[in-house]
Formats: sequence, structure tokens, C-alpha cells
Amino acid sequence: MATGVDFVCDGCARTIGAWDEGNPYYFDEGGEKHYAYHPDPRRELCTGLDTPMLCLACGADFMTDSAAPTRKCPKCAARRIARTWNLNGKKCPHCDAGFFRRDEHSPKIS
Repeated sequence: MATGVDFVCDGCARTIGAWDEGNPYYFDEGGEKHYAYHPDPRRELCTGLDTPMLCLACGADFMTDSAAPTRKCPKCAARRIARTWNLNGKKCPHCDAGFFRRDEHSPKIS
């Protein structure tokens, strides 16, 4: 089962949704990547995970692959990056004034 939540900036109200398990994937016989989320039975085929990230310097959002993890932002090369699931308390790069707070009224379950 996956759990989701929204993080809202207390300065600019930017909202970013996040899931605790990221995006599990598998490759088909032709080598094409496919995602399989709970409760999809193909989830058992998954061999990797794409994780949604946010650059805390420029605000770019991107994925990092468990097979070749990214350690810096592909847009600005900053190393101040965070999993979207771990944004609580992080400074918002969009307004540079507020901080992301977990919206306790936004839980999601899959």
C-alpha cells in the first residue's frame, strides 16, 4: 500500500504532492520501462524505482533512478536536492521565503 500527502509552502501556497514509495518500474521483453503501482499485480516484476525530487536551489522537479541515482540538479547542478516525500520543513525555492509544511488534511492511500 502506498501513502501520499501534499506539502504546501506557508509563504506562496505552492503545493507539491508526494508518495512514500516513488515510482516502481520494470522492463518488458523489448526493454521498455513501465511503472506498476499498488495494487497492480505487475508490481512483482519491478526491479527499480524512479523517485520524484525537487531542487531546493532552482525549484526544478525531476526524477532520480535507483539504478543511477542523481546527486545534483540536472537543471542548475546544485546539490541541494530533496525527495518530494521529505519536503516537510524545507525552504521553498519558488518564493524563497516560506517553508513546506505537510498538509494534514491531504492524506491519500493507494
